[in-house]
Amino acid sequence: TKVLVFVEGQTEETFVNVVLGPFLGAKSIYLIPVLARTKRTRDGRTFKGGIVSYRRQVRREILRLVGDSSAALITTMLDYYGLPQDFPGMPNLSAGSPREKVTHLEHAFRQDIGHQQRFLPFLTLHEFEALLFAQPEQFGSAFPDRRREAARLAEEVSRLPPEEINDGPDTHPAARIIRHLPNYRKPLHGPRIAKQIGLTIIREKCPHFDAWISYLETLPQEAQR
Repeated sequence: TKVLVFVEGQTEETFVNVVLGPFLGAKSIYLIPVLARTKRTRDGRTFKGGIVSYRRQVRREILRLVGDSSAALITTMLDYYGLPQDFPGMPNLSAGSPREKVTHLEHAFRQDIGHQQRFLPFLTLHEFEALLFAQPEQFGSAFPDRRREAARLAEEVSRLPPEEINDGPDTHPAARIIRHLPNYRKPLHGPRIAKQIGLTIIREKCPHFDAWISYLETLPQEAQR
């Protein structure tokens, strides 16, 4: 079962290849990450990574991917934090829990794209780094020369559900990490720490993420119906 995963950056691309891919591949579900294209230059070069516009970038790319009839499903791995203002559902985003807000946006996104049998959007609460807070002690292993700072970070987030850490400019997950560990490099350290934590713990601590993976696990059964 072939699944295309539209991702916004190299970190998510590596995470899909290194962590999610082997796990789901063992269940005959083969993930192929597709990195967002930020812009094309006049000489034909493409700059990849980052979401800057829904209409001009995300929607266009998703509709192109839906055209691949060999894919059983097209899904996404985009950060809720920093979504562009033209994203579906943004104008009427009401108060509620982080998961309620993201569910609202995912529903609006799915409605806007259509192809609902083959398109399942997923937005990470609030961004990729939240998954790493499923076991923040692992930052100490990734930064052995900064164990004291890593311990302070782990203490700061130890009582917070990873997916509920807020999206303030100074308190979103990545900002918290960089404040304590300024040498943190998302594409390098993020997937490495996630792999060290393991999907079992991440899924246990991140229910919205777990619901996405749980759906992907059903795909072979769905294809047989």
